[in-house]
Amino acid sequence: MADCDFLDWPFFEAFHRELAIELDAWSAATLPAIIDAPGAHENVDDTCRKLVSALGEGGWLKYCAPASYGGARETLDVRSLALIRETLARHSGLADFAFAMQGLGSGAISLFGSEDLKAAYLPRVVTGEKIAAFALSEPDAGSDAAAMSMTLRPTTDGYAADGEKTWISNGGIADFYTLFARTGEGARGVTAVVIDADNPGLSIAERIDVIAPHPLARLNFEGAQIPASARIGAEGEGFKIALATLDVFRTTVGAAALGLARRALDEATDRAVNREMFGSTLANMPIAQERLAEMALDIDASALLIYRSAWIKDVQKRRVTKEAAMAKLYATDRAQTVIDKAVQMFGGLGVKKGVKVEELYRDIRALRIYEGASEVQKLVIARQILKKPKEMT
Repeated sequence: MADCDFLDWPFFEAFHRELAIELDAWSAATLPAIIDAPGAHENVDDTCRKLVSALGEGGWLKYCAPASYGGARETLDVRSLALIRETLARHSGLADFAFAMQGLGSGAISLFGSEDLKAAYLPRVVTGEKIAAFALSEPDAGSDAAAMSMTLRPTTDGYAADGEKTWISNGGIADFYTLFARTGEGARGVTAVVIDADNPGLSIAERIDVIAPHPLARLNFEGAQIPASARIGAEGEGFKIALATLDVFRTTVGAAALGLARRALDEATDRAVNREMFGSTLANMPIAQERLAEMALDIDASALLIYRSAWIKDVQKRRVTKEAAMAKLYATDRAQTVIDKAVQMFGGLGVKKGVKVEELYRDIRALRIYEGASEVQKLVIARQILKKPKEMT
């Protein structure tokens, strides 16, 4: 790793340091053959399948499930998840995506699923045999999940799903979806279920192309029959389950942004040292030194917020609604700034297709929107602050 001093911070235990260093070496040895293979960028579906398979074979997906079902730890360890996402993102945004969706897509099962559901899905998530997805967003219900309109109608044996989900990552390649839909009114009228991708009532309505290509789709449900045994938690607990799952994984979105920002700083530093300008190098120019200093400051501040949130969740076992929102907001916004500065330091080369900083510029933009846009995170933080005076009275 270019700079692993942060692994000595008190947020981490010895195994975290070993994990990050081992994964960095594995990524350098394994990922180029997948992400740089001929046609890899054109056929993103196949590339993602190969990445999930490789991550499973490498043992890294074990961190997406509890030890009882083939996982690495007794419970989901947010620091491990964050370190893995940071490390993978520094090497490849698509590799980070492949890992993240295995965790997010199966996270509700790990946290709230029945023993039968866990046994049916988690071991195959860990090996990479089953690709997972998280189906929450709708055309008119993104960050405002309580506004969702998709329904789960009760049937003799369970539910019939009707409606639409959109912006679903891994849509079109997932083997199963963790689905949230309405069984009643308000926030307490949402229920979570697992639905297999080959369900006759589920179809891919549209594949969606975005700025940094990855599998993304709009899903259509027409009377999809889902057995009661596929329900996650109790009926009406879906909104709580979705928030608790995001509470774990939102911090790791910031970690992915951090990995992208670290790579941008590495690229910018190398460019500054080697770029000859006006009889010297770019590194000797005060304006370039100022930019590098600003980038390093933003990276360390982001890392402190991310791993504080993860440590509180892992060690103090507390909800991290505010801390995760702060980490996600700051890290994604500042990573955008860091990467923009790196592109600027590359000059015209920085916007050339195939140059790493150009790829990073596309990779970072979506992270400021996924799992709650920056503006939504500000609302979350403010509401948590405003709750404190009420709790004291």
